[in-house]
Amino acid sequence: MKIACVFPGQGSQCVGMLSALGAAHPRVRETFQEASEVLGRDLWALAQEGSEAELNRTENTQPAMLAAGVAVWRVWKEQGGPDPEMMAGHSLGEYTALVCSGALDFDAAVRVVAERGRLMQGAVAEGSGAMAAILGLEDDQVQAVCQEAGGHGVVEAVNFNAPGQVVIAGEKAAVEAAVEGAKAAGAKRSVILPVSVPSHCRLMKSAASQMHVLLESIRVGTPSIPVIHNVDVACHDEAKVIRGALAAQMHRPVRWVETVRRMASEGVTHVVELGPGKVLTGLNKRIDRSLSLTCVQDPESLNEALAACRGV
Repeated sequence: MKIACVFPGQGSQCVGMLSALGAAHPRVRETFQEASEVLGRDLWALAQEGSEAELNRTENTQPAMLAAGVAVWRVWKEQGGPDPEMMAGHSLGEYTALVCSGALDFDAAVRVVAERGRLMQGAVAEGSGAMAAILGLEDDQVQAVCQEAGGHGVVEAVNFNAPGQVVIAGEKAAVEAAVEGAKAAGAKRSVILPVSVPSHCRLMKSAASQMHVLLESIRVGTPSIPVIHNVDVACHDEAKVIRGALAAQMHRPVRWVETVRRMASEGVTHVVELGPGKVLTGLNKRIDRSLSLTCVQDPESLNEALAACRGV
């Protein structure tokens, strides 16, 4: 048995997330309290009682999801969950993985991801950017559709989430043109996503430059558990390289399919998703059906994952 832990990013949040786990394990509330004290606002109240619109604001979502992932990791360890052989996180989840591996301090990461959200939101005028999910086309078909729609502005394939599931991002008119092009190319589904920030495309380059400066101001250590980075599907030990990978991640694609396949190629047999929702577990099933997949977001799923990873 060889275990990997993965952490979800933006899009897995929902009002009421981790409520049952928080009721059963005080560590969840304590972790959210730590993050709240850093930012000067109550993230647990936002996650439990806030409006969906407020939780979905990028500058709120990112620290809330970071706190959620770290909280679940801490509960996992308290309950005797084994250390994984490696970790990864989808987009924002990469910061969670680096905190849990000891490479980033939690308080510093909370500040950084809150600023990351503000930088991303400020990189494009509100309403001018868009993202869309394209289902049922090969990666090269999606890239060809984006190229054809390029006359309408910037549009790029940015999240390679699973075979036949790619997310595109860019300027709104170009994304809309690519959506229509994808439908014409035979996509099973091609739909604009309810987000305003076109993440992981070149419109985020200015934000990435500012992010790099911000990352220089915080401690980055050597991960105690290898973390596979989104941009190059590689594990890094040097602070300079990790900072560069985190900054580049803002304007370069998330290579999730390759990440999961790398885990499998290195002998991983069990992948545990730690955090709200089951988004990554669903993607991972489509990437490699030979993997044993579990997620942890409430007491029941925690017990199931612990049993699976102990071979009970």
